[in-house]
Amino acid sequence: MNSLANAKFRPVAFGPYTSHVEKRADGGYVLRSPEPLQPYLRCYTEALVYWANKAPDRTFLARRNAQGEWVHLSYASALKRVLHIAQALLDRNLSADRPLMILSENSIESALMMLAAQHVGIPFAPISPAYSLLSRSADRVQHAVKLLTPGVVFAQHADRYAHAIEMAVPEDLELIFMEGNLEGRHCTTFDTLEKTPVTEQVESAHQAVSHETIAKFLFTSGSTKLPKAVVNTHGMLTSNQQMFIQCYLFAKDDPPVLVDWLPWHHTAAGNNNFGIVLYNGGTMYIDDGKPTPDGMAETIRNLREIPSTIHYTVPKGLEMLAHAMKRDTALREQFFKNLKLIFPCGAALPGPLKQTIDELAIQTVGMRIPMTTALGQTETAPFAITAHLPDWQAGVIGNPAPGCEVKLAPVADKLEVRYKGPNITPGYWRQPELTAEAFDEEGYFCSGDAATFINPEHPEEGLRFDGRIAEDFKLISGTWVNVGALRSSIIAAGAPYIHDAVVTGHDRDELGMMLFLLPAATALSPTLTDNAGTQDIAGNPDVQQWAQNLLNELGAKATGSSNRITRAIILRDPPVMELGEMTDKGSINQRTVLRTRAELVEQLYADKPGSTVLRLQDRMATS
Repeated sequence: MNSLANAKFRPVAFGPYTSHVEKRADGGYVLRSPEPLQPYLRCYTEALVYWANKAPDRTFLARRNAQGEWVHLSYASALKRVLHIAQALLDRNLSADRPLMILSENSIESALMMLAAQHVGIPFAPISPAYSLLSRSADRVQHAVKLLTPGVVFAQHADRYAHAIEMAVPEDLELIFMEGNLEGRHCTTFDTLEKTPVTEQVESAHQAVSHETIAKFLFTSGSTKLPKAVVNTHGMLTSNQQMFIQCYLFAKDDPPVLVDWLPWHHTAAGNNNFGIVLYNGGTMYIDDGKPTPDGMAETIRNLREIPSTIHYTVPKGLEMLAHAMKRDTALREQFFKNLKLIFPCGAALPGPLKQTIDELAIQTVGMRIPMTTALGQTETAPFAITAHLPDWQAGVIGNPAPGCEVKLAPVADKLEVRYKGPNITPGYWRQPELTAEAFDEEGYFCSGDAATFINPEHPEEGLRFDGRIAEDFKLISGTWVNVGALRSSIIAAGAPYIHDAVVTGHDRDELGMMLFLLPAATALSPTLTDNAGTQDIAGNPDVQQWAQNLLNELGAKATGSSNRITRAIILRDPPVMELGEMTDKGSINQRTVLRTRAELVEQLYADKPGSTVLRLQDRMATS
């Protein structure tokens, strides 16, 4: 392990890493980067115009066609097509009150629609495909349509989105499809938009776009209420990219190459990843895979062909990739060939997985690959706090990015992270009461996240994530439970078999845990096959014994009632995205699972629990 820790990292240029810290009389703090934010673009698509002139033939976007061949879109071609589509959108009198709504997954056509709208100051709203494809009622699409009142709706495939459109989209609204049409509806083909003659109106509208112009509406996850439409301005997006480049200097001099599956309706991919490519003249290969047993095959196929420079994925995807690279030397060599940065996002990364990635990198290229993390959210565009040091450390989120001011405000027994800067949303669309609630008296956005200093004696060393304030709860004794820290410790102790843990115990006298296991848990029993279902895994005696041992191990390390887990259950059914239990990035929503599986929580605390409930065997008091 020591030799691994001493192994060198691939040389990568990062920006300064420190902060000025001001302590306040109320026990709070304000943190600022000592580096000023440099000037940033007036308009998001100024970058497209720049690269279309500077590197016209360079591939901007690529995606496989139905025959499995890569279709490339150059910067010059992208701009030319964007201008025609932008004119078509202007002809439809779209505006913030009548925005473009996009229902489809990532695609070249979706990208062109987004860029065309932004180029002429028309906001767009990318809607999670899960809202259309996994819900029979399409209730969240209905909510989005009612809140935004779109002027036109785009979807890649008419048949694929027909049900959601029937349920949620008014009959008189124009529909634009790349493929197919719907009988009896006002349908336009994507090709028709591209044939629209460009007039001077496009350039005039483009020049009118400013930092304050709304670029898009991004919906929050809506874990406890209906999703909110977060206003994202052009200034938010362009300042965010400038913040990123001042922290990750290498991306400016070496145009990034991404093989990326993360969905564009999320801020992490739609703002950060897409923006990194566009802002720095890079190339994005749109990956139609995802971190599932079936979808990962496509991702591996793509990574075997395309050497990335930056790799973004969730820990689950990184784990599946690591497992594949152990068996596939060619994949491993291609993956690490040009790689300068790994960024796990969306959920906690188990320490053993980090070690495996380091070991594979050393075996392949003789050095470790920098791995970093950050903290942000939809309302921060998302780049806000960044740990841009090469060696990822569990829980470390780092220091404020240049231009983003962070306040740590005392809330209960924690310090809430609050933000101010050009990357912060002006509010929620058509929901002024929620906007007012989201900002404090000094104009800082209240994130709901908590943080502590890594080293209180040297606060400039940065911050450590301290969980979500809304997730924390009190036991019946009045003792506060830090849910974020407890979940992290459970996942670390149960690696590499735990996807996530849901902590129970609100207004009860003892803590419990509900475990979502990964497919890798089949390795715990010789009677389980690789394609065993979650119910088979949960009910397996060997897996049950492993969970019992884990519970006992955690109990032995507990220091008091706030972290002593006394009961556990392995969940037989995987998290359901339609119910909001899991996002399409693979992260689990604690509060939603507790609500949707309330009966299991009651079973966990029953006086006579069933055989599936495990109890701590060492019940020594450690209060």
